[in-house]
Amino acid sequence: MTGLRERKRRRTHDTVSAIAIAMFLEHGYDRVSVADIAAAADISKPTLFRYFRSKEDLVLHRVADHAGEAGRVVRARPPGASPLGALRAHVLDGLSRRDPVTGLNDHPAVLSFHDLVFSTPSLSARVNAQVASDTAELAAALAETAALAETAAPTGTAAADDLTARLAAAQIVAVQHVLARENWRRLSAGATADDLYPEAVAAAERAFSLLESGLGGS
Repeated sequence: MTGLRERKRRRTHDTVSAIAIAMFLEHGYDRVSVADIAAAADISKPTLFRYFRSKEDLVLHRVADHAGEAGRVVRARPPGASPLGALRAHVLDGLSRRDPVTGLNDHPAVLSFHDLVFSTPSLSARVNAQVASDTAELAAALAETAALAETAAPTGTAAADDLTARLAAAQIVAVQHVLARENWRRLSAGATADDLYPEAVAAAERAFSLLESGLGGS
């Protein structure tokens, strides 16, 4: 059970992040300083930095729970499920729930948040760094699975297994990223999430089928 101190810390995180994002959306990311945010949140600048290491973290805190998610899905997959099958099911479930990380969420606040992230170079750079970290985490999870041995290079060496895992992870994360960006692009152009949903599911199914044919059902 989460203790009172941790619950208070999370509330502070959420509150300060929400204040910062609202200010960025209203005035522009580069026109709002950390000092401005601290003043609006009624805390000192040093206190703010005890909660957030950087200005970018004030925004990306909102999606921090998704960091390393693909690796966690692989490690927590049901008995008998392949890593790729578990990831496919996870993506389809996210689409059905309109999880913002899938790009298929047309709530104005979510669209504005995505616009902010992808139109701000420093935030986009941090997202790219997170993609690289997620890829490494997924590669580690894939390397731990027995199913990966079926697609390993004929040498069967540890180095070959590791390379296979990294190649597979790079392809899987790239596919998820492309699917999410395409959904977001379509919504930004005026489509609704409900109307786009069947096409988004079909695109995800096609993408994972291509991955499965290339990776041998990993």
